[in-house]
Amino acid sequence: MNGESKPPRRRSKSPGSGPSERSRRPGQPPNTAVAQRDDPRLAARDVLRAVRERDAYANLVLPGLLRERRITGRDAALATELTYGACRSQGLLDAVIAECAARPITEIDGPLLDVLRLGTYQLLRTRIAAHAAVATSVDLVRTEAGSGKAGFVNAVLRKAGAKTEQQWVAKLAPNSERDPIGHLAFQFAHPRWIAQSFADALGPRAGELRAVLEADDARPQVHLVARPGEISAEELALITGGEPGPYSPYAVHLDGGDPGALEPVRDGLAAVQDEGSQLVALALSRAALDGVDRGRWLDLCAGPGGKAALLGALAAIEGFRVDAVEPAEHRAELVRKSTRDLPVDVHVADGRDAGLAPGFDRILVDAPCTGLGALRRRPEARWRRQPADVADLVRLQRELLAAALELIRPGGVVLYSTCSPHLQETVGVVADAVRRFGATQLDARELLPGVPEIGTGPHVQLWPHLHGTDAMFLAALTR
Repeated sequence: MNGESKPPRRRSKSPGSGPSERSRRPGQPPNTAVAQRDDPRLAARDVLRAVRERDAYANLVLPGLLRERRITGRDAALATELTYGACRSQGLLDAVIAECAARPITEIDGPLLDVLRLGTYQLLRTRIAAHAAVATSVDLVRTEAGSGKAGFVNAVLRKAGAKTEQQWVAKLAPNSERDPIGHLAFQFAHPRWIAQSFADALGPRAGELRAVLEADDARPQVHLVARPGEISAEELALITGGEPGPYSPYAVHLDGGDPGALEPVRDGLAAVQDEGSQLVALALSRAALDGVDRGRWLDLCAGPGGKAALLGALAAIEGFRVDAVEPAEHRAELVRKSTRDLPVDVHVADGRDAGLAPGFDRILVDAPCTGLGALRRRPEARWRRQPADVADLVRLQRELLAAALELIRPGGVVLYSTCSPHLQETVGVVADAVRRFGATQLDARELLPGVPEIGTGPHVQLWPHLHGTDAMFLAALTR
């Protein structure tokens, strides 16, 4: 794929024509019952409030809220689109809101800002009719805060809807000639420093930055993993109505919906896992060892347990066992739940000093990172992370990789991975391990047969615009 390729922007299919979105007749009094019936927007607003007030994660709050309020079908789809879309687009939306309100975002009451973000997102990035986007937003505010604040929201949104998204980008984004990266970052709702880190990681393919940001700005598909030895990807696809993934033999792609409601997921035959994460676990299991694999495998950073579960299922087929290390008890419990009935032993310990005997054949170090490669699945994360976060994470990553190299047996393989393409977290950490410990870097490309456009090696960098996965990095080392 070249730099001109553009994956289509996914937009809400909802026409916004339900009873709660009808325009009022002239002189008709405000219908406060509208907001009471507008379950999708109430749900979206409440999730945005939780994200803003208590740093909640939208992808954790929303599913439970939908189940609790029994919001299903098209209403659930609309709530999901509005919640994730508004979180993902926050920087662009805030710039438009500030321009229309003629005041900084920090001077707008939080509850009003939540509704303004929802309304502006509908106006600029969905097919919902403008009158419906404005009227429903005004109703939400009027019901909770009264007519005065509702009038403010009405005025701001009418100004916001007077221009298209493209017109606002032309007005507010940095000049594309003087600051092309800043312009693209604004257009595709990314902080500039993150767009710069993507451009740095692309290296000679930096002309593909637009395609990367556009793919990262789109709603991702749901990826499932079929448990090896229990169900095939083809069977899982048939049951769920999905399509087998192109690279992992266990991957199935779905266009949307609540995966937790699927019978194979409820029964433990499948789980939600990005295909890129599956490829990381598979790469470790495929690596050639010097000597016999005695079946001692280790996941050194196991929480919340997705890769440990896939490794455990692969180990079970061979009669092997996996040790899984996680320092936080609540996350260790998630690992236990993910790996129940599998040959996985969970240890609550710091991976830098796990207290395990050396001599492992295979070790996965899926290190804590900025998560810049998984922003499309964590919609609010791009606005929380700061450049200052990188240094502390790099220090931790180096220490974890050093610990793994002490635990691996001669001729065994350590696979280091991050869901971030940031150069300091990826090639920088690996180069440090090679220099300090005399580790040998293997060609990780050989561990992903059939996956195209994975670079010149020896490490592998996946990209959403090329592979439809998170931007996973992986490198293989031995001693």
